[in-house]
Amino acid sequence: MLKFERNPNSFIYRHRRLFFSLFLIVVIPLIVCLIWWLTRPAAVPAREVKKSFMQQITDLDSAVSRLQADIRAKHPPAIQESFKRARIAYKRVEFISAYYSPETTRALNGPNIPEVDDDLRVNEPQGFQVLEEMVFPEVATDAYPDMLHAADVIRANVNRLRKISETNDLTDSHIFDAMRLEVFRVVSMGITGFDSPVAFHSLPEVAAALGSLQEQTAHYTANSRNTILRAQLDSTFNAAIGYVRKSTDFNAFDRLVFIRQYANPLSSRLLDAQKALGIPVFTDKRLLSPSARTLTDSGALNADYFINFEEQAMTTQRVALGKMLFFSPVLSIKSGRTCATCHQPDRAFTDGEPKSFAVGFNGLRISRNAPTLLNASFQAAQFADSRVTFLEDQASDVIRNPDEMHGSLPDAVAALRKQDASRKLFEEAYTDGVTESNLKNAIASYIRSLSSLDSRLDRHFRGSENALSIEEKAGFNLFMGKAKCATCHFFPLFNGTVPPAYLETESEVLGTPATAEGKTVDPDVGKFVLTKREPHRYAFKTPTVRHVALTAPYMHNGVFRTLEEVVDFYDRGGGNGLGFNLDNQTLPFDKLNLTDPEKKALVAFMKIL
Repeated sequence: MLKFERNPNSFIYRHRRLFFSLFLIVVIPLIVCLIWWLTRPAAVPAREVKKSFMQQITDLDSAVSRLQADIRAKHPPAIQESFKRARIAYKRVEFISAYYSPETTRALNGPNIPEVDDDLRVNEPQGFQVLEEMVFPEVATDAYPDMLHAADVIRANVNRLRKISETNDLTDSHIFDAMRLEVFRVVSMGITGFDSPVAFHSLPEVAAALGSLQEQTAHYTANSRNTILRAQLDSTFNAAIGYVRKSTDFNAFDRLVFIRQYANPLSSRLLDAQKALGIPVFTDKRLLSPSARTLTDSGALNADYFINFEEQAMTTQRVALGKMLFFSPVLSIKSGRTCATCHQPDRAFTDGEPKSFAVGFNGLRISRNAPTLLNASFQAAQFADSRVTFLEDQASDVIRNPDEMHGSLPDAVAALRKQDASRKLFEEAYTDGVTESNLKNAIASYIRSLSSLDSRLDRHFRGSENALSIEEKAGFNLFMGKAKCATCHFFPLFNGTVPPAYLETESEVLGTPATAEGKTVDPDVGKFVLTKREPHRYAFKTPTVRHVALTAPYMHNGVFRTLEEVVDFYDRGGGNGLGFNLDNQTLPFDKLNLTDPEKKALVAFMKIL
């Protein structure tokens, strides 16, 4: 057996204590680190997203602080650049901020118009859009104190967002839901210039919003097992962001191509990734389905969303009963009128009159134009003045109105109970048979069934290659861009129900003239009758533009006979463009400067809806 003797003269033996110390100081820590690395818990993506989001809030705070400093220095070029950087920083936090803190987000970036809340308090606007109008197109050098105050309010709301967000627990399902909703927000609002109406800085902001989403998805695909998924997501994001970034002209940006070839594939890819990662997709009831791949999916929108009770949901029997009642004079008893008197199917459920004839005719008319009932279910309020929420209440209001149906719900119920066929239909639809509540719900169910979201535009987005002409495509891009139509008539419903949450339907002050000559504003003060609040004077609900080719004449008073007249009114800047000097007009009153071919394309597009 071989034996080795210690050599006291060897280098190692003589420095054994030094080597032992080095072993303790270097080797053992390395072994410990290796063991930790191999056994460490995997990073939790939601926590990483939260960490990133909090850092982005800090970045936003720094950007707004820089903006404050530049305003104090009174340096216009620097102010404009700092404003743009601050808005870019805001867009990076928007998808989580809007999802978890909608009120604070509205305070940061809401429209620059006073808001009347549910308690009828008038809240003055605040946020980036207020400041934007002082900074662009030129810095208002006589408004530095107002600018600084607006920036101070923005920064206070950034700090408010930070405090709220510190205690929010993000979940994987909520994060993916918020990301897809941000893509939908980009499609329906971002690319239209909704929140950059003066600076026209929307496209860089869209790129920033999408870039932030891409960064957050990386937390879910960092694992080597997700290499293919990461590559797919990055490819789709890079294509969409690249398309936006190469477009430097807001008006020339091809929104049709962007939605169809980039945004829709992106929202779809995010849904696929969520499922591939085993993250549950929500099944809760919303107007826009939580599992919708795109805004233009067939069945993406729930016509039963705006109901008071689940028991009021549509059924086949209730729709059939409601259709019978809709065309029956039993609701008006003595006048012989039906719902179809003013809402005729062949006219997209309107009547072709400037204002509908009143009961008894004699040349008398009711106060407003009859709106289409098609897609009425996709609104959070009914009537031009938004005086009721539910279609059941709309039916009741019309039946009782002495100028419209001049009927009586108790009398109608009594008459229907005497009709064997009607009573049987009620009993098939409702366990308690003929009642006032069931009568109203049946009519509302029929109206809710009148969903019509299958135009040539919808088919184009669903894959039909030759659905639109070149002129119609140009018209869509004008509607969604230069003409500013989509900043009030939101894609894809083209009404005033605000995406992507779809919880409220807006009213606007347009300054509609009393006559086609445009000499004076129409005396109908609209929503003001109900609220007595100045922001609502002359305010009317934003109706849908779908089926508009069949619903002439236009506006709440039927003042315009053709779509060409409507386009010309908007092109001139609404009522203030006509010289009405309305302090509360919400429609931008600067001229759109549309050319004749552009006006023609815009009309051609609206007619395909």
